[in-house]
Amino acid sequence: MLPLSKTIFKAYDIRGIIDKTLDASIARKIGQAFGQAALARGEKSVVIGRDGRLSGPVLAAALAQGLQAAGVDVIDLGVVATPMVYFGTNVLDTKSGIMVTGSHNPPDYNGFKMVLAGEAIHGEAILSLYQRIVEHDGSDHPAAGGYATHDIGAAYIERILGDVKLARPIRVAVDCGNGVAGAFAGDLFRGMGCEVIELFCEVDGNFPNHHPDPAHPENLQDLIRCLAGTDAEIGIAFDGDGDRLGVVTKDGQIIYPDRQMMLFAADVLARHPGEQILYDVKCTRHLAPYITMHGGVPLMCKTGHSLVKAKLRETGAPLGGEMSGHIFFKDRWYGFDDGLYAGARLLEILTRASDPSSLLNALPQSDSTPELHLELKEGENVALMDMLRRDAVFPGHEQIITIDGLRVEYADGFGLARSSNTTPVIVMRFEAETPAALARIQGQFRRVILAAKPDAVLPF
Repeated sequence: MLPLSKTIFKAYDIRGIIDKTLDASIARKIGQAFGQAALARGEKSVVIGRDGRLSGPVLAAALAQGLQAAGVDVIDLGVVATPMVYFGTNVLDTKSGIMVTGSHNPPDYNGFKMVLAGEAIHGEAILSLYQRIVEHDGSDHPAAGGYATHDIGAAYIERILGDVKLARPIRVAVDCGNGVAGAFAGDLFRGMGCEVIELFCEVDGNFPNHHPDPAHPENLQDLIRCLAGTDAEIGIAFDGDGDRLGVVTKDGQIIYPDRQMMLFAADVLARHPGEQILYDVKCTRHLAPYITMHGGVPLMCKTGHSLVKAKLRETGAPLGGEMSGHIFFKDRWYGFDDGLYAGARLLEILTRASDPSSLLNALPQSDSTPELHLELKEGENVALMDMLRRDAVFPGHEQIITIDGLRVEYADGFGLARSSNTTPVIVMRFEAETPAALARIQGQFRRVILAAKPDAVLPF
């Protein structure tokens, strides 16, 4: 039995390293604490599921025991994508669920994404689970909850097939990186009428081919090669638990999620004119004008899938999206992030065009970097951001946005530095109209970071 470490209780989820900070005993305690919280909200049952990680069966079993010990009934969906647990909380007899997933982390990680009484919990709500565990006397509920399994896969795919219609058949290459989306993506897209070339769709928690994270270009190279060597028209990729989408064109261009959002926003706003469209601080500066041009109201918000979901509920917006690939459709869907559903909606739009890659490549863009990470020691990221907010000066800037870190806007680009909520990292991203402008903006950030931390090893 491991001691309980507060460090695994992150901003949007619980995440730890197997046999170092997370094991079955801790999973059971988390289940019991969550079960107590669910009962306090009037919830009598909780949906659970797990991804393809090797530690999943042991953790899911212990989690179920903890939930039952709290007096809650467990509905176990088995091996599913994270969105399928969220789907379960919308269509089964409960609004609460826990997904056992390490998302896109290395194979020795695992964790829990949670929905409590219809809300994706984050921040204080996650820390309150830690407090419950610390303060609990260890006793079980006098009436243990029940346990049942439920296969939700067919209902989930059927719901999407009933909603999303292709204008024509299309041949698509799908790279699941051996993540759990591989168990469902082929059936879903074939059901829609696609011809599917499957890459690494065998679920394998060792991730033997490449890391299941489409946010990083190196993980999309197999898909790019496949598109070059076959007659597939478009390539899509998923992260380890299927809640994020990556897209590659026929000519090997990566269409990052902030540009995907342009197509989605135009489509959604055709039905919801004048509505707000949410996007996080990492997104391209071309997105807001695009939303405005198509009759919507752009609203920038903090990064974090739980935070965007909360903002979506608060505003009633029909669509939200993050640079990381979480896309949230409230239009025709339930408002949770779902890579598989987003992939289906993208194919619906692309099949209206004779040349999907040309449609995607024509979306506005500038010179930009992918997400860059300044690796630091635990806690240093927060301290460094505090110093930058206090002391940093950016000559020639037009606006500094501080809703999440520092996003410095210039006439010809922007630079962003924000503290990760999950790891001791400063996340950075840069975009500009010319390579010279990109270099200038990066130079300003380099100067202020090195002034605050001279030994920082910058990723640019």
